[in-house]
Amino acid sequence: MIDSRDLNALAPAARKRAEAFFAACAADPELRTQGITVIATSTYRDFDAQNAIYARGRTAPGKVVTNARAGDSWHNWRCAFDVLPLRCGKPVWGTTGADRAVWQRLGEIGEVCGLEWAGRWTTFREMAHFQYTGGLTLADFKAGKTMMA
Repeated sequence: MIDSRDLNALAPAARKRAEAFFAACAADPELRTQGITVIATSTYRDFDAQNAIYARGRTAPGKVVTNARAGDSWHNWRCAFDVLPLRCGKPVWGTTGADRAVWQRLGEIGEVCGLEWAGRWTTFREMAHFQYTGGLTLADFKAGKTMMA
């Protein structure tokens, strides 16, 4: 089972944007003033890892964290990554007040870097999730298409 945190596990076009995102976060004065650093918590997931995550809150203990079964997650196609901001080394899990402002800033930075931020999704919003699909759909990937740089 593979649930990587390595940016090198991403497709080249997604990796390029992820690297730009992390560099921009590290250089952002607003985040630096608050002592915010950002780490990747998940990049590529194989189908077994995706199914294990999908099982949480359903057939396995825990809270539901995804609606995507294996093959239906952008992580499976090396197009997505999840992040976690750390404030002075401590995880920022909240989504209100000052914590919400951190997530908003990360989303803005991601979008400037050409990423789609799941914090803007209207259903199953995921503040930590960013992706670059190159305009392809899940059906395209399942049919064997690949992203261009």
